[in-house]
Amino acid sequence: MEKRNLKKRRMWTYFIDATEELIQAEGFRHVTIRKVADKAGYNSATIYNYFDDLSHLLFFASLKFMRPYIETVTAEMEKADDPIEKYLAAWDCFSRYSFSMPEIFNAVFLMDLGDHPENMLAHYYELYPMDLVTVPDELLPGLKKRSLTDRGRYAIHFIVESGLLDEQQAEELNELTNLVWQGMFSNYLNHRNDYSPEEAQERVMAYIRDIVQMKVN
Repeated sequence: MEKRNLKKRRMWTYFIDATEELIQAEGFRHVTIRKVADKAGYNSATIYNYFDDLSHLLFFASLKFMRPYIETVTAEMEKADDPIEKYLAAWDCFSRYSFSMPEIFNAVFLMDLGDHPENMLAHYYELYPMDLVTVPDELLPGLKKRSLTDRGRYAIHFIVESGLLDEQQAEELNELTNLVWQGMFSNYLNHRNDYSPEEAQERVMAYIRDIVQMKVN
């Protein structure tokens, strides 16, 4: 049984690493099951023994590109003592990296993965535990969530614990800020506006700061 599990883990990493290399070399939209199989040295049918479809491969490979974001958001949130600044730091990092890597963030947080995407995220960190080795325990629960609502709740709980918002107000703030980011991100990803990554990020953060100020004061 142990040998079978080791082989399965090894095959997973072969295909995930091959997908990562293809994204880097050819771009997200040019990755296919056949190309991944060729890159890894197997046939396409073998991939389906380990992954349901291409979206799952893209999800796992995209998580490998999230390492700089995780390092940055961890450092920025740790630096912030004020709970509101901690929340804004989380959004600042998320929005900055999302607009600089839109296809990656779309695959990780928005793409339809079918059932149990949270289990897939947990499985990824079983394969690549070093991705979270520098993350302090207090921030781990939030970073291990795929749902933007759950991630937002975790980031906002520092404000609730400080007594600045009650649970209902926190839920409203979480929903509003998520909607601001999702609306801008969808338009940006689908080329419905002419903003640069920096402009899109600045606008999102301006709106989020306004909403936070309105809710907290």
